[in-house]
Parts: sequence; structure tokens; C-alpha cells
Amino acid sequence: MALKSLSLPLAAIVLLMPLVVASQTGHKKITLEDDLKKKVFAANTLTKLRHMNDGKHYCLLNPGNDSILEYDYQTGKLGRVMVAASWLIPDGKQECIDISDFTFSDDESKILFATESDPIYRYSESSVHYIYDLKTSRLYPLSMYGKQRVPCFSGDGTRVAFVRGNNLFIRDLSVSDQYPIPGTEIQITFDGKMNEIINGVPDWVYEEEFGFLQAYQWSPDGTKLAFYRFDETRVKDYELATYGSLYPEYMHFKYPKAGEENSVVRILIFDLNSKTTIPVDLGKETDIYIPRIKWTQDTGLLALYRLNRHQNKLELLLADAATGNTRVVYTEENNSFIDIDDNWRFMKDNGSFLLTSEKDGYNHIYQYDFSGNPIRQLTRGNWEVTKLIDVDEKNGLVYYQSTEISPLNRDTYAISLDGKIKNRLTTKDGWNSSEFSATFDCFINTWSDIFTPYLITVNKADGALIRIVEDNVKLKKTTAEYGFSKPGFFTVKTVSNIELNGWMLKPADFDPLKRYPVLFTIYGGPGSQEIKNSWRTVSAWHQLLAQNGIIVVSVDPRGTAARGEKFKKLTLLQIGKYETEDLAATARYIGALTYIDSTRIGVWGWSYGGFMVLNCLTRASGCFSMGVSIAPVTHYKYYNDIYTERFMRTPKENPKGYEDNAPLNYAGNLRGKLLLVHGMSDDNVHPQNSYDMVTELIKADKQFEMQLYPNNNHNIRGGTNTRFHLYRRMTEFILKNL
Repeated sequence: MALKSLSLPLAAIVLLMPLVVASQTGHKKITLEDDLKKKVFAANTLTKLRHMNDGKHYCLLNPGNDSILEYDYQTGKLGRVMVAASWLIPDGKQECIDISDFTFSDDESKILFATESDPIYRYSESSVHYIYDLKTSRLYPLSMYGKQRVPCFSGDGTRVAFVRGNNLFIRDLSVSDQYPIPGTEIQITFDGKMNEIINGVPDWVYEEEFGFLQAYQWSPDGTKLAFYRFDETRVKDYELATYGSLYPEYMHFKYPKAGEENSVVRILIFDLNSKTTIPVDLGKETDIYIPRIKWTQDTGLLALYRLNRHQNKLELLLADAATGNTRVVYTEENNSFIDIDDNWRFMKDNGSFLLTSEKDGYNHIYQYDFSGNPIRQLTRGNWEVTKLIDVDEKNGLVYYQSTEISPLNRDTYAISLDGKIKNRLTTKDGWNSSEFSATFDCFINTWSDIFTPYLITVNKADGALIRIVEDNVKLKKTTAEYGFSKPGFFTVKTVSNIELNGWMLKPADFDPLKRYPVLFTIYGGPGSQEIKNSWRTVSAWHQLLAQNGIIVVSVDPRGTAARGEKFKKLTLLQIGKYETEDLAATARYIGALTYIDSTRIGVWGWSYGGFMVLNCLTRASGCFSMGVSIAPVTHYKYYNDIYTERFMRTPKENPKGYEDNAPLNYAGNLRGKLLLVHGMSDDNVHPQNSYDMVTELIKADKQFEMQLYPNNNHNIRGGTNTRFHLYRRMTEFILKNL
């Protein structure tokens, strides 16, 4: 294999060349306290950016969370204070409510605020919600009968739907003079029951793997509500303990593991005028997924995706809202799997829709009519569309983000609806993320590269700069004072002639005549990407390790994203196999460099990265001398079915793939020092994974260290000091054992 600098249109650092930097003498010492507690290295961003309907203004949450402020795109001048915290004191209370997040009604006449939130799973929560009426300056609770989940205004702002107790409700705000709450509260469903029936919010696995919290959608005119109903009666329970009282408390929830039964999903449409509920015809097969629903521009037509259990056949159905009858207008089949995203748009003339597909080997934009006939492929090439940003139908333009310049970069483009004219709107190589004004006259762009924090600008629709909103000059000065070292990109060419992208961070006072230990930071999961030309790809903690004389390295193995379908889907039926081979090969080559101590190469990772750490320490032929594995999957039979079966099929269909790549089966091969970490309330990757790994390690008489975090989920953030404790524990272990 050969190692070479990555060919990019930016000044990438060639790995084999020593960095030309000043001595670390005089630089401040990076500490965990500075990073995690004082947030010294946090970049300024636009907090809770919202684009206003007039196309001339946007609003932000004040950094102190005490007001919502409106600004002019062109000048940056403060337009008005939309809401101040001092205005938000509920009747009978002394303190104002929290405004850390907010939601406007479509007509911008009302705002929803969530307070007193209780977490449910990793992303979901129930809260007390308040509505503030901007016209009357009145604040009132959404409901008086218990906390609510996922409230959402109807398009005209006269109603709010929400979920309580697994049932769906609507508050009609049209009667505005009632006290203490305007309007009436209407219950839509009545069969909701914990661990049995769920209406209007997803079950655990849909929340985690299909990535949505609100399982209902208002029709464009606000007269209909399409919603999910999950029957999870036959899904098996999982139990987690919460500690701190005399006897532990236990949470029971439904968790379908690979090969096990799923919830039976129905889609229903409630008509507010007739007060009737219509079931949508999803076909006879119930062992399917409905990963998305979305109204077209027509109140009478609901669109939905239907996905088979193997997740390699996707159909787009259109449902008649009056009858529930459906017809298939788009079908796609794949030999591997099909990813679900939000890159679909229905045109206002109701004549066509856009979506993205990997059908030509790379993710691109396609247009179809409502009869299912292809109109055109808008984009093409050996690069990926990573996001369909927006569609300006008036001017016939589609805005999207892509990897056309490099898989490490992201740029914003505009292409005409006929696919004939395309323009790159962002000019700085690196990572660009753009949001357009309501009228498409301008956009706000956030740019960074691997060594430069966020530059936020307002640009004309053609990309021309209007003004700089935030340049993070203060943070740049801070990173210089602390002697941050500049990372370099590289590629590794394996014996199978496949190039892997990576980055390397050397100490600022790097001396090519010395021999350094190396720490790999890895994730490597299917469709992920860690090698990115963007800020925070290399963290302040990585810089801390470099300041302590450790070279930090990361690489994206086969199976990761942004390089086409073939590269991403190569790991089908055997996740963990090729990734381990690639990490071992990279470690062997880097270990042969003259300035590397090959006996001191470590690795750390979280979740899928934790799974890969265990693979590296048990199946990589002694390439790694130590590892920190956080919240690892130790056998994919323990993980949820949607994620696992997408890449592995079921354990019954693919027993060899499961068993051959499970670290649990290789505990006796452990080589090197291991720190195993898990949150004991992890509802995603259950602590069972680590507990069973411990059993096997003990059985094999392998010594290791372990750190448990009671009452902490997959993120390990519960409590005021938890994250700091975790990183101090890791840092001490790495410095001691590397």
C-alpha cells in the first residue's frame, strides 16, 4: 500500500512533509476544564435561525436565551424584538419561561415554547408548552391536562395538534377570548396505551432509525391530519434500571432486536370537518416500514414511502384523503439497501415531484410526474448530492448541496429545473451549509474548513457576498494562543487498490527525528463520514492529546459515505470485516513511518466506533496496543432490527455474517490494554452488550478496565459533571497506556 497526500483544491498538508510551525513555547496549555466546562473553544453560530416570510428578515435566539430578535438580511440591523423573556411570565408564576427553543405558526402570529421538559428516549421528550400570541401579547398554556409532545400549528395557525398519553389531540384556537386557554381541546384517538398502542409519535425504533419525532402531518389547508398508529403489542420488552433510591426503578419499553417482531403500523387521516377517520390502504403485507409521510400541495393527496423489511424495495404511494385508496407512482429496487432521507419535494402545480436516488451509482436528483413517468435526471456525475436544500419554482431553480469538488467538501449549487444550467454558489473550498430566504433573494451560508472555525455570511441568490455575519475572529485568536496544530489530509492506497481518506494531527512542535505514539479516532459505520474538511472534525480534545505528544489519526474505511454506492455498500452482510482490515492496514503503514513508535498505536471510538475498537483489539493481529471502547455493540443480534437488518439481514438469514464479525466471539484474542465504557441506562446500545463482553473476557482470563455511568443513556451526558468525568478518565487512560 502507498500513502500520499489527498488531491484537493485546497492547500492540503502532505503527510510525509514535516509541519512548519512555531515552537509550542509560550502557548497556553489546553485543559479539559477549558474545553468542556468553560467552553473556551466553542465557536459562535446563529442560534435557532428562523427565516421570516417577508424574505427580508430573519430572527435569532439571543445568545443569553432572553429574547428572540429580528434582523435585516441586507444590513444586519436589528429590526425588532419579537419576544423578550420578561414578557413570558405565566399567570400565577414569578419567573419567565425558558425560551431555549421556539416554533412559529406559518403566519408568524403565534409562537410555541417548551418548558419543564422530561426526556423519554434519546431525542424525545414531554413538556409543558405555552403559546404566545404576537398580536394580543397574550401568553397561555397549550393544555391544562398534562404535558404534551410534538405540538404543531396548522397552516393557518388556528389549531395546534399534540400528543399526550399516546393519544392525539387538537386545540382549536379560533375562539380567542376564552380564559385561561382559548378554544377547545379535541381528542382524536382514544386507544393509546403505554407499550401497546401509540398515536402521533413514533415507537422507539422509528425514532432512532428513521429519525423523526412527530408522527403526524397537517394537510396544507389545515382541515385534515394524517397520522401514524403503532401497535407494538407483540414487540418484546427491554428493561433498564434507574438508581439513586432505596430500590431501583425500572423502565420497560419495546425494542425490536434483529430478526424479532416489529410494530404493526397504520396510517390514518382525520377529517376535522366530518370528524371521521379514514385508514390508508398500505397493502396486505404488514411486516413493512412506512418511513415517511408527507402531504403534496393538494389537501386531497397524501404521499408516503413504503419500504420492505429488507429495505431494498422502496415505493412512493399517493393516497386519496377522502377514501384512503392508494396507488404506486414510483418504485425502486436495489441489490443492497436503500437509504431513507428527506430529499423529496412535490411541486405546486401537482404535476411532478423530485427525489434523490443512487440508481446510477451516485446519489442524484430525479424528477417524475404523478403517473410515475420519469421526466429527467437533473444531476449526474461521479459525486453525490448530499442534500436537496430547496426548490424555487417561480424561477425554475433547484438548490442542493453536493460533493462535486471533493468528497471531503460540501458546496451549494443551483440547477435549472430542465437540468441545463448549473452554477456553484459557494466559492470557498471546505464545508458549506446554506439556508435560503423565503423569497430566494439571498441565503445565509456557514463555511468552515478543518482548521478554520465558522464563517457565516449573507449572500445574494447568485452567491455574491452581501455581508459577514460572524467570522469567529476571537476563537481564531484563542486557538493561536493555545497553539492549535493544523491537521493534514492524506490517502492510503491498499493492496486491493482502494484509496481511503484520512487526516493526521501532529504536535505543534513536531520533530521528524523523534518517535511518537499514535491514537486512531474512529467511527466507520455504514454511510457515515469522519474525514471532512470542516471545523470540529478535529476537536479541542484531539489538540490536547497532540499537545501531550500524541499524533492523532482518523480514516474512513470501506462502507462509509460520499464516495458512491459501491464503496458505501461493499460491507453488506458482514459489517465490521472490511472496516477492521482497513484500519489494521492503515495502522501497519503508519507504524512503519520513521517518526512513529509502532509499539504504541491506540484506538478509541463510540457506538459503532466502540464496536470497531473491540474488533481492532481482537482481530487486527496486534496492530493496536490499547483501546477505549464506549457503548459498543458486541454482537449485532443485540441491536435493533431496522439498522442491523438494513446491512446484515436477519440472524437467521445471515448467521455467518453475524457470528464472524462479533467481538463477543473473539474476547480470547484480546491484545493490548482495554478501557470499556457504558451508560447503564443506554436505551440504544444496551449495556447488555458490554456486560456480556465482560463475561467473555473474564472467561478468557483477560484483564481490562471498565467505567460505568449509572442513569446515563447512549450520550453519557446525564448530570453536571458526567461528560467531564468521562473525558478525564479517557485522557488519563490514554496518557498512561500509550
